[in-house]
Amino acid sequence: MIKIAPSVLAADLANLGAEVEQIRLGGADFVHFDVMDGCFVPNISMGVPVLRSLRKATDLFLDVHLMIDRPLRYVDAFCKAGADLVNFHVEADTEENLLLAIEKARALGKKTGVTLKPATPAEAVLPYLPLVDLVLVMTVEPGFGGQSFMFDQLPKVTRVRELADAIHPDCEVEVDGGVDAETAPLCIRAGASVLVAGSSVFGKADRAAAIRALRPQT
Repeated sequence: MIKIAPSVLAADLANLGAEVEQIRLGGADFVHFDVMDGCFVPNISMGVPVLRSLRKATDLFLDVHLMIDRPLRYVDAFCKAGADLVNFHVEADTEENLLLAIEKARALGKKTGVTLKPATPAEAVLPYLPLVDLVLVMTVEPGFGGQSFMFDQLPKVTRVRELADAIHPDCEVEVDGGVDAETAPLCIRAGASVLVAGSSVFGKADRAAAIRALRPQT
């Protein structure tokens, strides 16, 4: 089953609870929650207080994407604020510290993931694949919404799916960046099972129709 994870980075943050309720009613599976620190990526977004408030407003699965430097420092805070899955960039710290972050989140009862920037090869996930529930392949440079889809990342999606099938078949492969009704089928054919979509959902008046447009057509 293909899961749709609208990114609240593209939502009206002044009405975040209502925005998330609209996507819940529209059939979203996850809420994708982007955290940026202005260091690992050149932008600053939401953090622990917003996540804590959002957790009170929805029972949707909260997929928290940490675009932050040395995320081990913040694992407890994001887990306790209500994340269901905490996702760490493989480029954000040493392998040792990232494994510690994953173990800490798992010990707190959370699902975990790792993320690859466009320049990072698929094989970078290998140390983490036995432990994580999801691998996120970025199809834009992380840090800003509204970028164009990078088609040259599709072979990486396929390669990550192949590696996961060999090591941890239950692991999901997620794609984030420029996903819309035209690029979603390409991601799915490449092996993605979770699609993050920002403006292609929150930029539409009919959120349910926007979510349906991302799913495979039968």
